[in-house]
Amino acid sequence: MKTLSANWFIEGYLDFEHKKYVLLDYLQQINQHFDKSRLYPNLTDLIFHYNNLVSFKENKTSLQQAFPQRLTQIEITAIKLTYKKIVEDDEAIKEIEQIITYALSQMDPAIKTGKEIYDFVERHLNIETVGVIPLIPYHGYFSLRNGSQNGNWVYEYQVTIFEGKDDRYRGINTRFVDIYEHSITNTPESIKSDLIYRYKHLPNPAVYHVESDITFPMEQTLLPVAKKSLVKYISQVA
Repeated sequence: MKTLSANWFIEGYLDFEHKKYVLLDYLQQINQHFDKSRLYPNLTDLIFHYNNLVSFKENKTSLQQAFPQRLTQIEITAIKLTYKKIVEDDEAIKEIEQIITYALSQMDPAIKTGKEIYDFVERHLNIETVGVIPLIPYHGYFSLRNGSQNGNWVYEYQVTIFEGKDDRYRGINTRFVDIYEHSITNTPESIKSDLIYRYKHLPNPAVYHVESDITFPMEQTLLPVAKKSLVKYISQVA
């Protein structure tokens, strides 16, 4: 997909009409993906750019006093911004403000659309614990069934905890294991038994079955939403 650089709104020649064209071309592609229920990486990319603009706008006064600076590095975990001096006059500041105001107004409805799709997918997910929940449910397997598709995609997962600026967050690392054909004999319980038999490094794993009653794009939508939903589910039952 086409992407915007992190500092697209201040790099190069500061011309509102040109930046408007660049933005609308980017959003057109984002919306085309959303029309096909393809959420990722489009939604996370869009939210990053929106937050980046808001951060620049909120720090505008202090930046103007010390000259606005160009974004040169990004730490995704903290979304830190560092700048190099790029403008020295009020006219450039006004042009940047116009670009940011317009961009935020155009990105906002696209983000809302993406979040509505996310919520829709999440509502159509059902998560069940397979067997007894172990004392430590943060490492195990989950099987994923995508609507009417005839298969159960199995992943090994490990929930991670990392520190943010103001809070602790949970993430999830996954590794694809296998695909089990959906059948009367391949139940979630039988899949769990087979996994324990085949992989000895997890003798008593937590196992979950995640199923959608609607078929969605697997890699771009269902799997990312399922992973986030599973983290939420595990956090609630742990």
